[in-house]
Amino acid sequence: MPKIKLHWQILIAIVLAVFIGYLTNKESTFLGIHLLSAFDFLGSMFMNALKMIIVPLIVASIITGIAGIGGTQGLGRMGGKTILYYMTTSLFAILIGLVVVNTIVPGVVDGEPIGEVIKVSEEQIAEAKNKVAGKESSGIADIFLRMVPTNIVKAASEGQMLGLIFFSILFGFFITKIPEAYAESQYNFWQGTYEVMLKITEFIIKFAPIGIFGLIASVVLGLDKESDDIAKIVEALTKFTIAVLLALGFHLFITMPVMLKFLARVNPLRHYKAMAPALLTSFSTASSSATLPLTIECVEKNAGVSNRTSSFVLPLGATINMDGTALYECVVAIFIFQAFGYDLTFTQQFLIVLTALLTSVGVAGIPAASLVAIMIILQAVGMDEATASAGLAMVIVVDRVLDMCRTAVNVFSDSCGAVIIGKSEGEQGILVDGEASR
Repeated sequence: MPKIKLHWQILIAIVLAVFIGYLTNKESTFLGIHLLSAFDFLGSMFMNALKMIIVPLIVASIITGIAGIGGTQGLGRMGGKTILYYMTTSLFAILIGLVVVNTIVPGVVDGEPIGEVIKVSEEQIAEAKNKVAGKESSGIADIFLRMVPTNIVKAASEGQMLGLIFFSILFGFFITKIPEAYAESQYNFWQGTYEVMLKITEFIIKFAPIGIFGLIASVVLGLDKESDDIAKIVEALTKFTIAVLLALGFHLFITMPVMLKFLARVNPLRHYKAMAPALLTSFSTASSSATLPLTIECVEKNAGVSNRTSSFVLPLGATINMDGTALYECVVAIFIFQAFGYDLTFTQQFLIVLTALLTSVGVAGIPAASLVAIMIILQAVGMDEATASAGLAMVIVVDRVLDMCRTAVNVFSDSCGAVIIGKSEGEQGILVDGEASR
C-alpha cells in the first residue's frame, strides 16, 4: 500500500477527532475506560514528548548555527537580516489587524457596545483573571530583563526561551574565539547533540497523528453540547472572529506570499506544500515552540534551506517572531475598547501598535500565552484591571480556535523568513520549482 504523507495523516486525525468527539460525551466509556481520559492522555503524552526536546534542540541548533557562521561579520549580517525581517513582518501584521478591526468594528452590535449586549458572568471574569494570575506584567522592560537570566538552568526549566536563546548565541559566538583545538571539539559535541535530537524528533513526529487526534478529540468531547450559553456568546462574537480570521488570512495568503515571490523568487504554492505538516501541527497544538522540531525538518528537507540558516533563524523566530500573535493582540485590544464604549484617539491606537509589537517578542510559544500580553496592552493604554479582565473573559470563549489559527501564521512566517534569509545568503538549494537541489 502507498504510504500516506504525514500532513494527510494529521488531517485525517483531525477529522476523526472532531467526528468522534461530537458523537460522544464526557461520560462515554469503551471497555470500561473513559474516553475523555484516554484522549487527554494521548494528547498530553504527545505534547510532553515535544516539550521534552525543545530545550536541548534549541540550545544545540543555535550553538552549532552560530559557531558555523563563524566570526562577527557573518553573525552580524545574518542576525541583522533576521531581526529586520521579524520586526517588519510583525509590524505589517499589526497594521493589517488595526485596519480590519477599525473597518468591521466588531465591538459594536446594533449601534451598542457589545459589552452592554453580553452580560459577562462572575465566573467568566474569574476565569480571565486566572489566566493572568501570577504572571509578571511589569511592562516592556521585563522582556529585556528576561534575556539575561540569573540562572540559565532555571530559565530553561521554566521555559524562559529568550534567556536560553541569548545564552546559546553567546556560547556559539565565543566558540569561534577560543583556540582551534578546543573549538573543534566543542563544535563536534554540539553538532553530535543536534543530530541526536533530530533523530529523536523524527521518532516523536511519527506519532503526531495519534497525539493530535487525542488533543482535538478531548477538546470537542469536553464541550457542553446541551448548553445554549456558548451559542449566544459565539453569535455576539462572530464579527470579532471574522475580523481576526480576515486579518490573519490576509497576512498568510497575501503579505507572506508576496514577500516570498519578490524577495526570494520562490513559488508560494510550493512553499505551502512544503510546510503543510508543520502548519497542520501548529494549528492542532496551538504551540509554535512545540512545533519547532517539525518546522526545522520541513524547512530543511522540504524547502531546501541549509541547516546553517534554519538552525539560527527558526529557533529565534519561534520566540521573537509572532506575526499572528501580534496581529491578534492588536485586534483584541481594539475590540475590548470598542466593546466597553472607549473612543480611542490616534495616539492611543499608535501606543497599542507599539506595545503589541514589543510584547509579542516576549510571548511564550504556548497556548493562550498572548492573554498575558493583551492585559499588558490594555493597562498600558489606561484600562483598569477589572474592565480588562471582563473583556478578556469574552475573548476566552473563542480564544482557543483563534489561537490555533494565529499559531499557524506564526510558524509560516518563521519558515518564510528562513527561505528569504537563506536566499539572500546565496543558498542554491532553496525550493523553487518543486525540487531542492542540494
